[in-house]
Formats: sequence, C-alpha cells, structure tokens
Amino acid sequence: MRVFEGLALIEKRQPRSSPRLHTGAGSLAGLPEIAAKLGTGTVWLVTDPGLMEHGYPAHTQRLLESAGFRVILLTDVQENPDSLVVRRLADRLVLEKPNLIVALGGGSALDTAKAANLLAFSGGQMVDYRGYGKAKGKLLPMVGIPTTTGTGSESQSYAVIEERQSHLKMACGDPQLLFHTVILDPELATSQPRRVAAVSGLDAITHALESSVTLKHSPLSRLYSWEAWRLLSSSFAGMMQDSANLTTVATMQWGAYLAGAAIEQSMLGACHASANPLTAHYGLVHGLAVSIMMPVVLRFNSAVAVGTYTELARLAGLPGIRPADELATLVEKFALSAGLPTRLRDCGVSEGIFPILAEEAFDQWTGKFNPRPVSEKDFIEIYQAAF
Repeated sequence: MRVFEGLALIEKRQPRSSPRLHTGAGSLAGLPEIAAKLGTGTVWLVTDPGLMEHGYPAHTQRLLESAGFRVILLTDVQENPDSLVVRRLADRLVLEKPNLIVALGGGSALDTAKAANLLAFSGGQMVDYRGYGKAKGKLLPMVGIPTTTGTGSESQSYAVIEERQSHLKMACGDPQLLFHTVILDPELATSQPRRVAAVSGLDAITHALESSVTLKHSPLSRLYSWEAWRLLSSSFAGMMQDSANLTTVATMQWGAYLAGAAIEQSMLGACHASANPLTAHYGLVHGLAVSIMMPVVLRFNSAVAVGTYTELARLAGLPGIRPADELATLVEKFALSAGLPTRLRDCGVSEGIFPILAEEAFDQWTGKFNPRPVSEKDFIEIYQAAF
C-alpha cells in the first residue's frame, strides 16, 4: 500500500485562509481593479475553449486590455486535465513571463492554471507534488472566475491532475495554489449546458455531504458544508427546470463555493476514492461518477454518521427517520431528474473489473478520511451495490 505523502501535514495543519471574494451579477466588471492591485504588465488568461462561443473570454480580455494589461489568451484546457498538458503550459509560462494568472471556466480551467503555475516555478513533474505543501518557488498571484456551479476548485488550494500514463488522479496541494481573489458572477454560469449544470451541481452536492462526516471535519468545515448542503439541496431541482434563472444559479454558485471551502478544511472520503478509478478506466465525468457512488457510500457510513445525517436530512426537509437512506434517495432523484444514469451497469462498467477498481480506490488518499474504515473488500462491495 502506498501512503499519501501529505497525510501528516494535513493532520497537523491549522485552518486555512480563504480567497478574497467579489460576488453578484456583473461582478466580473471589477476584474481590472482587482488585477491592478496584484500586478502590472502581462496577464495569462486561462480558459475553457467551449466558452469562446459565449464570448466570455473575449469580454474578459477586453476588460483587462482597456485597463492597460497585455493579455495572453490560452485555451489549451481539456476535461480531466492531465500531466502532459500541464507540462506544456508550464513551459510556456516560463517563456512568456506573465505577472498574473486569471483562470476563467470550470474546474478543469481552474485546476490547469493552478498546476501550470506550480510546475513552472517549482520544476520537476506533477507527480512530484502529489500531496501537500511541496512548492519550491514563489508562485504568481491568481484570480479564479468559475463559470460552472460545482467543482469548488475556486475555494481550494488543490489542483486535481490526471497522470498521463496511469490515468489516475493526483491531488496536488500547496497554500500558494489558493486563488488570491475569486469572482462569483452568476451571469457567467447561466449559459452552462443543462448536463454540465447537472454534473457540476451533483459534484458540489457530494462535496457538501462527504465533507460533513470526514475524520478531519471541524466546527468550521461543518459550518461550510451544512450551509452548502442547505443551499444546494434547495436549488438543484430549480436549476434543472431553468438553468438560466439568475437567482437559482447564484444560490448554486455560492453553495458550490462553500462546499469547496469545506473540503479545504475537512477533506473527502470513500465516495471520491471510489469515483476516481471509474473516471480513469471508463472516462466517466467526475460529477457523474460521484453522483453514482454517493448514495452507496451514504448507506455504508450510516451506522457511524447517523447524527450528522439526521441534521442534513432536516436541512433538506426530509423526515430524518432513516436519514442515510433518505439522503441517498434524494441524490438519486436529483440525478434522475437530470436524465443521468444512477447505476454503474448503465455506464458500461463491467463487474469483472471491481477487484482492480477496489485496489485503486483503496490507494486513493481521500478514502483515508472516511468516517468508517474502508478496506479493499469493502470497496468491492461498494461497487457491487452501485452496479
């Protein structure tokens, strides 16, 4: 068994700081003033290529250029960013020498920007930074502008990057990877496709649920996770009915941010540990993978987390008589309302691969924080229950 290198650091750490926040419809307009306080000269604008058709990158570029910045637009972002893409961008960053990085897009864009910043100023390969607190140089200041309502990358000091050879996800964290400032402008998220809204929203929901019960949870993390769950559980159905409703999107956006902040303080558990191998082997979108695994993990943890699950059920307006089952059923209903599969068999997953998936899930660092100890055998049973 390989041990997560940053485990000791995380167990000893103090509560981490948070980015400065600018929120509300139209808050993107404040970017030039924010950027001016962080530096002058050249700005690297890292964005999702899919956003180009909506005009957000061009608008952001114009805002910065009108304030006197030279802007280099980078669209070399892919879903599930991997170590090779990050390496190429890090090499460009060294050559182009920007003074500030602005990341505009979903979690992939935000994580790519963070990882390239880390690699450019610390050297080596991404695998060298698996864990926490391994940056060797001073990184550039960064501004994060999420355009989806789910990953929570904007409120975390981690970048999740796929290793090109093994396809396994690596969590690479450092205090310098926390965005200096985050702009939460719901107008940027109203154009996200319905499916993107669904999988990113379900991702945020699993963050709120799972961070509530980890071994590292704290009063601060629960403050974040419980409020995130209240906001997300009350708004997800409305977003599925009207993904362009500004009020609903703003609520989901704020809930996703708080859920990410909860992870920053408390880590995750067996749901994410079991989901990551599914993405590696089958290419399942992360939000879909965690939405399938979360109901099973809720039931797996029910005996050791009944008090917290009862409170989460109450916050969602559920009876709380069988809280784990009620929460699991609600997550399944959310996925079904979005037209998403809720069983592994419906995603092309084969039962024969469960031992391999279980071995890899057991090796995921997130599983070490699950409130109920989970073995390789347990992971096989978890996959079977999700099948």
